[in-house]
Amino acid sequence: MLRQILSQAKKHPSLIPLFVFIGAGGTGAALYVMRLALFNPDVSWDGKSNPEPWNKLGPNEKHKFYSVKVDYSKLKKEDPDF
Repeated sequence: MLRQILSQAKKHPSLIPLFVFIGAGGTGAALYVMRLALFNPDVSWDGKSNPEPWNKLGPNEKHKFYSVKVDYSKLKKEDPDF
């Protein structure tokens, strides 16, 4: 498949940016899914020692990918312990 892509790029050089952007998009999507699978508190890979990791998050731990104007270090705990 890579050989076919390279032969098409040699025959039609205008396709090179298309291949670059599709490759970058696929790589970005794969890295984002890997980030969600490894660092998201909603995902539990070890169900025996820590079956509910989202209950152990502190009030000052960032768990969102992007939050607008929220400083997690200054938040206080307002919810009860379970």
